[in-house]
Amino acid sequence: MLLLAAHSSVLGTLRNGCDRETRFSVQWARENSSDRFSPVREGIVLNGFVNRFSEKIQFKRTIRQPRLQMLHSFNKVSRDLQYSMASDEPKPKRIKLEEKKLSQNALFGMGNPLLDICAVVDKDFLDKYGLKPNDQILAEEKHKEMFEEIVKKFKVEYHAGGATQNSVKVAQWMIQEPHKVATFFGCIGKDKFGKILKEKAEEAHVDAHYYEQSEEPTGTCAACITGDNRSLVANLAAANCYKKEKHLDLEENWKLVEKAEVYYIAGFFLTVSLESILKVAKHASENNKIFCLNLSAPFICEFFKEALMKVMPYVDILFGNETTEDIEEIAKKAQSLPKENKKRQRIVVFTQGKEGTVMTKGDKVETFPVLEINQSEIVDTTGAGDAFVGGFLSQLVQDKTFEQCIRAGHYSANVIIRHAGCTFPEKPDFH
Repeated sequence: MLLLAAHSSVLGTLRNGCDRETRFSVQWARENSSDRFSPVREGIVLNGFVNRFSEKIQFKRTIRQPRLQMLHSFNKVSRDLQYSMASDEPKPKRIKLEEKKLSQNALFGMGNPLLDICAVVDKDFLDKYGLKPNDQILAEEKHKEMFEEIVKKFKVEYHAGGATQNSVKVAQWMIQEPHKVATFFGCIGKDKFGKILKEKAEEAHVDAHYYEQSEEPTGTCAACITGDNRSLVANLAAANCYKKEKHLDLEENWKLVEKAEVYYIAGFFLTVSLESILKVAKHASENNKIFCLNLSAPFICEFFKEALMKVMPYVDILFGNETTEDIEEIAKKAQSLPKENKKRQRIVVFTQGKEGTVMTKGDKVETFPVLEINQSEIVDTTGAGDAFVGGFLSQLVQDKTFEQCIRAGHYSANVIIRHAGCTFPEKPDFH
């Protein structure tokens, strides 16, 4: 009540002491205020007007000292009125949107690890091993010695490879820090190439835990480069030897599986250890975590359909690529397949190269355009699909929207196809 009384008294004094402009301004402010009576609003308005009025008269010699004292008193009362009344009004709460803090081992991948061996070779080398300039084949008996010879004869570059390992490697590159957000399980040999593969995984900041055995050598993929052509020869070897009971079931390894929130496995691993995939998939489903599977290649659906159907009920996100026909129709059918975890709706994501990416969620089908690139800038498209999945996973593990995940996937693929193999610059430029 004292504040209101002071407010009324000041208004009366001001009417007698200030010029017409100020009085009309105050009257207009009162009449046009959205509140019927708002001391706070009037206090703020009056404070501004009186400050201006005070400046006009403080240098006039005709002004008497009592009036100057009155003006100083008014300024103080007006400020006190403004702040004391405003403090009684509820203040809106500020909501701070924080980025999800990632922990190590939040993303888990399991698959066929290969050491990529890249070298510029000559035509004689291709002819010796019956290789075409631009081809992709599995190594036969006649190719066994090729991997040692390419290292001895040419300058080579090594990279941690294999579909799943490529994807988690790209995801870690997109995330940057902390290191070792991505975990990878697979089988290698106790040999020179196995040692190099471990070093390369460490350089990529991936927390790789390999099952090491002596029966088969480390899997390798020789990239024989001649001009703009690349002839790929893959020797799966140890990658085919992963054993659930000798690695995945070990307590220290299973703890890493339990730490993860997102799981990704390429369909190629269906040919190696179905029981390992099912154990991880069931864990994800039972704990409402995200399990992702890639169809990888048409032969998986054709020759390993039974194994695929055993895993499908646990799949939350299914990836595919342009080698599959009638993508939208297949995506819709995949949506309708039985699903164990009813809390999560299955998402189907199919890439189509330069034609864009199709995503289905329920009955909704969306197509997302890829980033444009000049043909002259494309060096190698071999790792584009793996890179897309890696970019997608980098955002998925951070709880981003699916649209953001696809944007990141397109960005990653766009970067990788500008380089030879699944390689990339030191840091991404994705925003």
